Amino acid sequence: MTSAKHQPLPTSPMQSELIAGLSRDRKHLPSKYFYDARGAALFERICELPEYYPTRTEIAILRAHLPTLSAQLGPQRWLVEPGSGSGLKTRLLLEALDQPAGYVPIDISAAQLHSYAQELRADFPQLNVRPLSADFTADLRLPPGVERPVIWFPGSTLGNFSRPDAQAFLRRLSRWGGGAGELLLGVDLIKPVEVLEAAYNDPAGVTASFNLNLLRHLNREAGCDFDLSQFRHQALWNPEIGAIQMFLISQREQQVQVAGQSVRLARDEAICTEYSHKYTTDQVAQMGQAAGWSLRAVYTDPKRWFGVFHLECV
Repeated sequence: MTSAKHQPLPTSPMQSELIAGLSRDRKHLPSKYFYDARGAALFERICELPEYYPTRTEIAILRAHLPTLSAQLGPQRWLVEPGSGSGLKTRLLLEALDQPAGYVPIDISAAQLHSYAQELRADFPQLNVRPLSADFTADLRLPPGVERPVIWFPGSTLGNFSRPDAQAFLRRLSRWGGGAGELLLGVDLIKPVEVLEAAYNDPAGVTASFNLNLLRHLNREAGCDFDLSQFRHQALWNPEIGAIQMFLISQREQQVQVAGQSVRLARDEAICTEYSHKYTTDQVAQMGQAAGWSLRAVYTDPKRWFGVFHLECV
């Protein structure tokens, strides 16, 4: 990368993140920027693929155990969801809860969040929906009056954090609970490598389109000039860190402009775009305990491919 003193400085937090990630020896782009409108739509398609088991497995677990969960949580609870998406699983939970006090969806995309909140208000006219546009990975405060929250973090999104960062994130969530909150956490569990890799390398190429769309989003929002035709998708299991890693591989030696700075890429150089860590049930319980949560129950499918963990703030 050329010297910053000869180039314009980044003008936004997004640009600063990109410069930092692409300045590393092992280049990295933040996975949170996958989800513009097109990225969200592509992810919905991924969830319907036969190879992608997490979504349908988690939904099956919820359908089987929501009556028990609702009874354990009790009435008049606030539901808080960091990184809200299209809301299928959330709708199931809202329908099962006993007279929920309200719902706080949190998302970095204000437009998507507003649209989702409007849909929920139409479908649940008695529900107090209070959207919060924010980066849920940063420290934030819940809206006034939101007490004893049930924090809902499904979809194995915890796996996108490194293990130390996952524990730090769970610690931040415990502060949201104010000592009286509970957490419902969806986690993808360790399973055969061939099953894991197939879920991120579908033959229809939907996951590849989703991965490449990250570059399209950054071109539009951060003033980059990635040529999508010069990158290819790759996803591999890394046993050393217990994670699937997704990459964009440079097809040739090239230079890319990012916030006015030039980034050089060698032929076959990889940019990591996502980590998806997998856990055992014991690892989740231990990490939760270290972050201020005690395990109340864990619900899994018959194959034990996925777990929904019910934790409470210590």
